[in-house]
Amino acid sequence: MSSGLNLKYSSLESTSKWRNLPPPPGFSKTTSSSKGISKAIAISSTTPEAYDQLKDKRAWDLAISPAKSLPMQFFMLYMSGSGVQIFSMGIIFMLLSSPFKNIAGMNEAFASFAPSASKNPKSFSTMALQKLAYFACNLLTLGVGLWKCRSMGLLPTGTGDWLAFETRGPAPELSLL
Repeated sequence: MSSGLNLKYSSLESTSKWRNLPPPPGFSKTTSSSKGISKAIAISSTTPEAYDQLKDKRAWDLAISPAKSLPMQFFMLYMSGSGVQIFSMGIIFMLLSSPFKNIAGMNEAFASFAPSASKNPKSFSTMALQKLAYFACNLLTLGVGLWKCRSMGLLPTGTGDWLAFETRGPAPELSLL
């Protein structure tokens, strides 16, 4: 079956019209065994300080993640309308419950980003600035949910909402008798 025809791709390289082009960025003509050694050297040269800086950057990404989702939540609130329907109530429930869940699990969420030198990664004092920003972004999300409740008329903000609790004095006509 074999006709003895072997393709030599190395011979195509010398006759190619593309041979004068420089290699792409990051390409080297080294063997795969030396690539493995260079990767091992690159991994071992990573210092704990650089790793802690990377974890700090990821912690800031987590801290502002609730604020990053606000534009989509505003759009969902706009599309749900101002009527009291099952869809709009589901979105309101999500907006009002997710900040409480996030704040309750804040220490566990930031524990993986704690510096390597910290004794207790789940304490409140570890990464306090990132946790404060996370708390503020969740309060902002809660505020958006309360604003939507107010615009839908679900929050008792007017005097007419409290008429059931108002007491009245005796009628003026009866006070003369």
